[in-house]
Amino acid sequence: MGNENRITYLPPIEEYETFHDAAHYAEKLKEWGLASKDHFWYKEGNLKAKVSILGYIVYGKTDEYNTIVIEFEDGNLSCIHPAYLKEMQANSFSKAVSSEAATTPVPTKSGEESKTEVKPEPKATKAKKDKPQKIELPEEKVHFTAEVLQFALSWNHFNEENDEVVVLKDVTIEMDPPLEIGQAWCSHSKTLKKFELSPGDKLEFDGKIVKKKLPSGKDVEEEFIVKEPVSYKINNPSKIKKG
Repeated sequence: MGNENRITYLPPIEEYETFHDAAHYAEKLKEWGLASKDHFWYKEGNLKAKVSILGYIVYGKTDEYNTIVIEFEDGNLSCIHPAYLKEMQANSFSKAVSSEAATTPVPTKSGEESKTEVKPEPKATKAKKDKPQKIELPEEKVHFTAEVLQFALSWNHFNEENDEVVVLKDVTIEMDPPLEIGQAWCSHSKTLKKFELSPGDKLEFDGKIVKKKLPSGKDVEEEFIVKEPVSYKINNPSKIKKG
């Protein structure tokens, strides 16, 4: 009975990604299907508390998922699945939640999910069947050079609509020796749109790369269809230079 009057906190056990600016914050909220605002409601049992989003953790063997890090007004931190936080914003929310959102994934320091993880979707399992490229991806931010191949539309299952993305080719991590990635993709964020990119443009930027297959768009016109699988995503490109 006492648990109904106490919030269960699941604080992050490792460093988490923070937002670069307001545009990056708005971009991630859209990806998670959340309204663009500063505070959200957390509901547990008979309790209701106001929280703010501090950042997020990228996790999973294919870096397919995010765990949101929230802060309560008393300063406590906790982790929560984006879909679960989205459900909490509804007036009709109750303790009976969907099977997908009912558990909160908390990544361990080894990069594997704890027993409370969300069950991977079929797409994540399918990605394992792709022929793996023996590339050791750096975990930290690195410097890239690349060329814009095309613009594409990718299905976002959180907000159930297509997101615009940029597909890059000749992606190379500038290190000693250089590490050639091939093709990769990234969100066509407000920051990138300022550069008015076109296919063939040469780019130089910093960012973090993860193994994450580009999801196909739904009901997409021919010019926005990606012909070949793209298995790597570049997160939060910054210090961008257009050559």
